[in-house]
Amino acid sequence: MAAADSLNRIWQEAQTLDFQNPGAWPRWARVTACVLTMLVIIGLGAYLFGKPLQEDLERERTVEQDLRNEFERKQRKVAGLEAFKAQLKEMERSFGDMLKQLPSKTEVPSLLNDISQTRVASGLEEELFQPQGEFARDFYAEVPNQIVVVGPYNNIGSFVSSVAALPRIVTIDNVDLKPVANQKGNLRMVAQAKTYRYLDESEKPAPGPKK
Repeated sequence: MAAADSLNRIWQEAQTLDFQNPGAWPRWARVTACVLTMLVIIGLGAYLFGKPLQEDLERERTVEQDLRNEFERKQRKVAGLEAFKAQLKEMERSFGDMLKQLPSKTEVPSLLNDISQTRVASGLEEELFQPQGEFARDFYAEVPNQIVVVGPYNNIGSFVSSVAALPRIVTIDNVDLKPVANQKGNLRMVAQAKTYRYLDESEKPAPGPKK
């Protein structure tokens, strides 16, 4: 009952406070006003000074995330670079193996003889074996030879397979197969047997003008 009387008395005093003369307020009113004022000042100060700090913190977090993303991208590139280096080495090795299959200038006649011997072993009749001159490329030369052979289909197939199996690179291009008149079961194959050879430094074409 005493507490209720005290609260009622405080409420009545609060309604009669003169805001033009705070010095006349009761002690409890002055203390309460001081506490409320301090809380407002602290809250306002926290807002005014804390907001820029919060914005700075958010910016730093964004920068940190960007750096993390950049680090992960570079890490993936580094991992891919190792795989690329291994692949490049394998390509260089394969390319070196292919280069070893290119005959030198002095080996070309022997290779052409091997093609002729393969034709004989396949049981084909030779009507034409005519070198057509070389065509220089970047670091190698094409050596095309026009050939015309006659024989059964299976023998021609054996000849093409045997040429492809030679230790040096030889391709059979521009193939034209036709039956031979008055020769039952025989076909005439007109084709181009093309091989390749190294170019010596003195034979390589001069580089064109730089753009």
